[in-house]
Order: sequence, then structure tokens, then C-alpha cells
Amino acid sequence: MAMKIRLARGGSKKRPFYRIVAADSRMPRDGRFIEKLGTYNPLLPKDSEERVKMNMERVQYWLGQGAQPTDRIARMLEAAGVKEKTERNNPKKGTPGKKAQERVEEKAAKATAAAEAAAAPAEEAPAEDAAE
Repeated sequence: MAMKIRLARGGSKKRPFYRIVAADSRMPRDGRFIEKLGTYNPLLPKDSEERVKMNMERVQYWLGQGAQPTDRIARMLEAAGVKEKTERNNPKKGTPGKKAQERVEEKAAKATAAAEAAAAPAEEAPAEDAAE
């Protein structure tokens, strides 16, 4: 059986509340689970102790049995100091999208055209003064 430690959503519409559960990975997200390990309430402030509650002994037990935490649970375990931090690599995170890149290129083209236009009359003006 492939075990996961994951979030099961509860609460009403636009008022999420999650249970942290150990469940078979083939079961539905909010469906059958084996054991409830804690709760997560995202509506509370980030510094609140009530935001994430976990029974660490049982979490350690399930990790020892080979249960794999989901990404979000892994981050919670890292914050609690149970699991060592993993290096995440997302090289495309900081790059702008196609439309934003096109806007930057247009802006750069306009700026160079404006600089050339400003430089051209400045060069012509002394030549005209010399001719007079």
C-alpha cells in the first residue's frame, strides 16, 4: 500500500479547513483515511500556534513506515524541524512571460529611437549656427 501524509479539505465554501491525515494514495483527497495526524487552518495568521497542529509522534511513526509527505506537508515538517530542508530549483520562476518580454522590447526600442532623435537635432543645430 502506497501511503501518503496529506491534507484532506473540510470547511465550507471559501472557509477552508484541512485535516492532516495518513491515507492510501489511491483514495480520494477528502475520502477514506487511516489516521488523523493533525489540523491546518490557513485562515489564521501565520505566526499563530493554532494554524498548524500535528501529533509529531504519529507523524514520525508513519514516516518510519514509509509514508511519503506531500509537498505542502513536507514544508510544514521542515518548518517544525522534523525534516531537513530540501533544495528546490525553479529556474523559470523569475522570468517574465511572453507578453511582458514583448512590452520590454517595445519600450527599449522606443527609448533607443527617442535617444537617436534627440541626438540628431543636437548635432544639426551647431552646424546651422556655423552656416549663419
